Amino acid sequence: MHTYTRQITDLPKTKILVVGSGSAGATAAVTAARLGAEVTLVERYGFMGGISTQVLDTIYGFYTPGSQARKVVGGIPDLVIDELMKRKAAIYRPNTYGAGQGITYDPEVLKVVWETVASQSGVRILYHSLVVDVIVEKNILRGVVVANKSGLFRLMADLVIDASGDADIAAACGVPFESAKDGKIQSLTTTFKLINVDVARAKQVKKNELHALMASAEGYDLPRKEGSVHITPLDGVMATNMTRVTDIDPNNVEQLSRAEIEGRRQAMEYTRFLIERVPGYEKASLGGLSIQIGVRESRRIFGEYRLTRADVLSARKFEDAIAQCGAPIEEHHAGADTRWEYLPDGETYHIPYRCLLPQNMDSLLVAGRCLSADHDAHASVRSMGQCMAMGQAAGAAATLAIANGKTPREIKISDLQDSLRKLGAVI
Repeated sequence: MHTYTRQITDLPKTKILVVGSGSAGATAAVTAARLGAEVTLVERYGFMGGISTQVLDTIYGFYTPGSQARKVVGGIPDLVIDELMKRKAAIYRPNTYGAGQGITYDPEVLKVVWETVASQSGVRILYHSLVVDVIVEKNILRGVVVANKSGLFRLMADLVIDASGDADIAAACGVPFESAKDGKIQSLTTTFKLINVDVARAKQVKKNELHALMASAEGYDLPRKEGSVHITPLDGVMATNMTRVTDIDPNNVEQLSRAEIEGRRQAMEYTRFLIERVPGYEKASLGGLSIQIGVRESRRIFGEYRLTRADVLSARKFEDAIAQCGAPIEEHHAGADTRWEYLPDGETYHIPYRCLLPQNMDSLLVAGRCLSADHDAHASVRSMGQCMAMGQAAGAAATLAIANGKTPREIKISDLQDSLRKLGAVI
């Protein structure tokens, strides 16, 4: 019997390390690099974009819902949308539920857009790499341990941005957080696309008619009696957000594995229902499943400030604002429907910078859906548009901190806001 021990090898140190390249991480990395910082991006898949590039999807949060749509996200995110539009790979689309105008896109093109923009900006990309440990010294995060097919590596950094979605880095550092173990958590969804759809006829089926067909359907296992199926930039292709997998802790790998299986089973059932019962889908076929099940909510850190339900519904403003959000509270609970609660018409609230600052840990920022927020506030602020805006803020803040020899807590909020405005951010 032989015992093998893998050596940990040092990778070149980086100034800023971004973990995860979803909407938040990709934007953070590009922002920091464009502001002149040395940036390394670690991503577990072989492409950028995270869940946003895993199946046809829609970016929400760029515009407020209500009677008059107002644009509330700008800067580096605009660059990405412009590239998609130039390639005729995106369309503007009103949200089925009135959550504001969305931008539906081709995820395969978005993959290329993200890595082209990142590479041109000077980001060093490490695909197929998973952070498996952290290196902490006296409440200062010094680096991480990365595992990939080449081995185990120690990657040191002056500052780390946790854009893992699940706050994996923050949790490993001992930052306090809330998760499924602490209370209710939103359901998970496997999205899928249908090809060979008669789109003209399918579009004639209104939302209430589709939901009525679901409610009256016998012989189908449809946990969610609503959901959406919508147009895409591709001819004959419709994208869905229908399945609902409940009572899952996304941080428990056995539960998450069961959720993947259940999500795909449900996708097949909803596909059967659409083909057999809904006009326009008679000749359709399943054209693709999301690479992994979509996780809306897992860990939410405790930061220097915690965004609350009251902040959202009262459209509260903050002096340390780094982004705006007008999205409603959209809770995909365990029931057959979805709970919606809207802000006053046309209003937005601010996302405070302090929500990106984890308690008890220096040299670390978070960006994206693992920010510091309660359950209901999170159900509003987790949209892709706001994740991109938070990533932009984290990237700009990290660059300021490095340039001035300060921690993220020590930078002047006015300097950060000035930097964001120069980028084109809406604050």
